[in-house]
Amino acid sequence: MELIAVSVRRSDRLIDMTRYFLERPHTLVTLRFFAERYDSAKSSISEDMAIIKRTFSNRGTGILETIPGAAGGALFIPTIQKNEAKTIIDDLIQQLSTADRILPGGYLYMSDLLSDPVVLKKVGRLIANEYAQKKVDAIMTVETKGIPIAQSVADYLGVPFIIVRHDSKITEGSTISVNYVSGSSAQIKKMELSKRSLKAGTRVLVVDDYMKGGGTLKGMQALITEFEAELIGTTVFAQGNFNGQRMIDDVTSLLNVDASRAEIQIQPGNYLAKVFD
Repeated sequence: MELIAVSVRRSDRLIDMTRYFLERPHTLVTLRFFAERYDSAKSSISEDMAIIKRTFSNRGTGILETIPGAAGGALFIPTIQKNEAKTIIDDLIQQLSTADRILPGGYLYMSDLLSDPVVLKKVGRLIANEYAQKKVDAIMTVETKGIPIAQSVADYLGVPFIIVRHDSKITEGSTISVNYVSGSSAQIKKMELSKRSLKAGTRVLVVDDYMKGGGTLKGMQALITEFEAELIGTTVFAQGNFNGQRMIDDVTSLLNVDASRAEIQIQPGNYLAKVFD
């Protein structure tokens, strides 16, 4: 429920405006809306936005992009600075670098970490930062472990997320399916997506939790092509070591994982170099 418009002090106004922007990334908020919300002059609201914009920039919180004109206002674009991004990635490496996390087949146990809301918010912010200045219409992932990551990224980009299934559900209605080759097992598998999930021309960002051979990601790219949509980029939380030719090349990874030995080796992925260098 929206607050009833009452005249408020600037300090109260600044706090409420900041909260409003943080909760609604990539959403244009007009000067008129805030003026009516606080029973204040548009000139006062414009000065408040300038303060918030400067603070967001100085603290590395993001960009408050102002839109001129009668219907103008501002929209908040979350970003992250390199030193903070590096700190987050280093902390993830430390939490994952224990031998008891190695699973058969060279995989890494990450479920506990990727169910932690604090960690998910940080991961979502990192991934969204790479595409903050690009037009993204939807996030795509495949069930099940990529879902919380996709939701977090979608929150920061202010767009819906789409879940690709391995088996059709009656609640999905009619679907489009593709066969793909699993890069790690060389088996033929199937994935499908409801016809109502994706419109032609939609600009899609693909995210997932883990990549080895890249077969699953390649399958999602094939689905995007079937829907006549457009792939904007592909990002994974972690990229595992793989002996052979990967099926996909241009992938951003937060972490690189070598779980082929008793002592696990985790290093930063290519994220920092791709986004900041």
